Amino acid sequence: MIIAIDGPAAAGKGTLSRRLAADLGYAHLDTGKLYRAVGMAVLRAGGDPSDPRQAEAAARALDLTTLGDPVLTTDTAGQAASKVAALEGVRAALLDLQRRFAATPPGAVLDGRDIGTVVCPDADVKVFVTASLEVRAQRRFLELRQNGLDVKEDDVVRDMRERDERDRSRSVAPLVPADDAVVLDTSTLTADQALAAVHALLALKG
Repeated sequence: MIIAIDGPAAAGKGTLSRRLAADLGYAHLDTGKLYRAVGMAVLRAGGDPSDPRQAEAAARALDLTTLGDPVLTTDTAGQAASKVAALEGVRAALLDLQRRFAATPPGAVLDGRDIGTVVCPDADVKVFVTASLEVRAQRRFLELRQNGLDVKEDDVVRDMRERDERDRSRSVAPLVPADDAVVLDTSTLTADQALAAVHALLALKG
């Protein structure tokens, strides 16, 4: 069983995916962290995440043990991730890794931006989680403040709007729902309600 959960930043797909995987006893992979780790590796080496050569080299040398690094939750990592994710060489380097993970028995939940469209187009269940820009920016702002970061809400909104545009307009694996994905708008949902909605979907699918 492969469950693909896609959507933009701060829509709630990460929390939903982790809880769903725990409920089902499935493996979970936050694929966004792969790109965040690659982007931060380039930055730490003094490079430019938009440079194809540097970014692809970082992707091929990626150490999965670095995915727990707290710096990967920052907006700096998010912006770097959006830049490296637009590069075809980086996506190709990480594609096989993601597909191997998806084959983990008895099942896997993968969340990202192109799981249902590119990584696992034959996934058993596809959900596209979204929410309004204002709601997503407020969630990210509160998260960053809780992590002790001094940020301005206007800056978070601007950065998120720019990232959305970059993710949706890139030529490689743009951020769009798969044709057969169920769209779940979490703007007015709690985390528990979002989880219940996906469990209901799974029950319908048998």
